[in-house]
Amino acid sequence: MKGFTAGIIVTLVCIIGGVYAYFSGGYAPVATASSPMPFEEKLANMALHAKLQKEMPKIVPIEANETNYLAGAHDYLKHCAVCHGVPGKEKTAIARGEFPPPPELLQGKGVTDDPPNETFWKVANGIRLTGMPAFNPSLSETQMWQISLMLANADKLPGSVTAVLAGQPETPSPTPPAATDHPTASK
Repeated sequence: MKGFTAGIIVTLVCIIGGVYAYFSGGYAPVATASSPMPFEEKLANMALHAKLQKEMPKIVPIEANETNYLAGAHDYLKHCAVCHGVPGKEKTAIARGEFPPPPELLQGKGVTDDPPNETFWKVANGIRLTGMPAFNPSLSETQMWQISLMLANADKLPGSVTAVLAGQPETPSPTPPAATDHPTASK
């Protein structure tokens, strides 16, 4: 039994020493152009999904409407587009240099299949080891919800919102003509 215990201790010391040598010897891929470390993606995704299930908000406190989508689009352009892009525009130098590459949120599937409360958690808290910062210190909860709702509905946004995202000037929604009480013209 002594030999078995000693074998376990020696094995653990060798594993810990090997991991230490791997990192301290400069063998770990730390440059953004390097491929991921063994199990890096698997472990990071596993931890992220567990944290999301535990902490993401259960309800969306604001309404999904054009006003909130427009506000979300403006904040997205100001704070998010530099990394996540906008349709029809080339990736920025920042986006091309990040590892892992930031997802293009408004093209293809994007995050339209993610519930807005999941996106809200990611916007508020950031995601370690990805370059995704936490916006909780710099944006209000309402702004983060507006961005999250706009992204969750990116595949069905009103034309006014897609125009803002495309860099076109914002045009007010048409208003119906006011009713008048004047009599009709006599003949």
